[in-house]
Amino acid sequence: MVARTRGRLARAVARVREDIDAAVARDPAAVSRTDLVLNSPGLHAIWSYRLAHKLWQEPRLKPAARLLSTATRAVTGVEIHPGARIGDRFFIDHGMGVVIGETAEVGDDVMLYHGVTLGGRSLARVKRHPTVGDRVTIGAGARILGPIEVGDDVQIGANSVVVKDVPNGAVAVGIPATVRFPDSPAEDPYEALFREPALFI
Repeated sequence: MVARTRGRLARAVARVREDIDAAVARDPAAVSRTDLVLNSPGLHAIWSYRLAHKLWQEPRLKPAARLLSTATRAVTGVEIHPGARIGDRFFIDHGMGVVIGETAEVGDDVMLYHGVTLGGRSLARVKRHPTVGDRVTIGAGARILGPIEVGDDVQIGANSVVVKDVPNGAVAVGIPATVRFPDSPAEDPYEALFREPALFI
């Protein structure tokens, strides 16, 4: 029992460190790791979500999971349903106004900016929120709606509205979003910003 508890604690600490490393790598305004731990609402929301998601797995603890997610929304401005499934090294920059629905699925190494919605377009009790692949960046104010698939290595521009699948490696911008591919697989994302102003976040 003690060994199992230590193992769980070690895994939790490792995951927290991994989240902090991801935040340091993606936030040029970060002064230090301590600064991020104390002042990043995105990190606070993620950590709270991870606990709420654990609680959500136990039917009798679902009300507690919902209470925790509601309290977190009040404190951070980020609303993540505890039923959502979110991968490793997830980061939300700024945080305010992010909404992630119950059946949303998010891969590894994903970054969201403020005001992003991973929302539904149905009231039916079915898979109604997006599935987002690995290494995806979603710009401020973007809306990804419905049970669509967003592939790996996708960039979604600020304020875009995405209601159709986005294939791997694509760039999606506009309302409704249109999809294009980089000129070459090695296109520098920084250079892409100058070609596609809507990617500015």
